[in-house]
Amino acid sequence: MKKSLLAAALIAPFLTGCVIAVSDGEAETHWAGNDSSSWQQHHKKNREAIADLKMDSSYQSVLAQLKTPSFTELLKKDGDVYQVLYYMTHSIHSDGKTTKDECTPLVFKNDKLVGIGESALGMITK
Repeated sequence: MKKSLLAAALIAPFLTGCVIAVSDGEAETHWAGNDSSSWQQHHKKNREAIADLKMDSSYQSVLAQLKTPSFTELLKKDGDVYQVLYYMTHSIHSDGKTTKDECTPLVFKNDKLVGIGESALGMITK
């Protein structure tokens, strides 16, 4: 009995702080302490980086600069390959989850940046 209690007492401190996160398919943003200024700074950083992008930038160079997007899409149309990267740039919903309407899309055609923003998505659907 004493050994069981001793083992439990020794193991307990190592079990605290264990977290299991389960997602329902939406991208979730978690910042240290859930401080609103952290996500605001991240959004601002993305907006600034996107504003500095040059047309015809390569897909890999943009990905290296902005890192992992919140969402991605890929399609082939008329022999061209289109990739769309969505980066968080503004908050609409205060629910801690990122949705596409809170992102700025970057549109690539054959690995070259051809458009930024919602209007750029229109060139794919036409």
